[in-house]
Amino acid sequence: MQESDWEVFQLDELLAKVERQGVNFKEFLRTPSLSCAIYHIPVGSRDMASAHEEDELYLVLEGTGQLRIGETEHRVQQGTIMYVHAACDHAFFDIQEDLTVLAFFGSPVLELGRGRRLRHGHRPGANIAADAGV
Repeated sequence: MQESDWEVFQLDELLAKVERQGVNFKEFLRTPSLSCAIYHIPVGSRDMASAHEEDELYLVLEGTGQLRIGETEHRVQQGTIMYVHAACDHAFFDIQEDLTVLAFFGSPVLELGRGRRLRHGHRPGANIAADAGV
């Protein structure tokens, strides 16, 4: 993918590309600070997930199952959003209906030196309204 300041994705187009036979992980975006993928786990499959170096956010698009985070189990279904801290052991299991999940992986944000601006012109800790002249 060519590096750009923005990308547009249509969920129906991403879902149409999901391979439904077996466990499938298809990354559709990777930048230095974020990656995104669609993850598909059919009924009866074992999850590939484990602890990662990045924080993760999952959004269940289809299906039902369980997510184990550390020693705790959570039921997941369409519309469930789950945050998993970096380096935390986790796995989907007991998939009752084929599970399709959007997965967002973030990388740690490096603190910029004083006076340097973040992308889009905002300084760390700055008042956005004040910057906009409000």
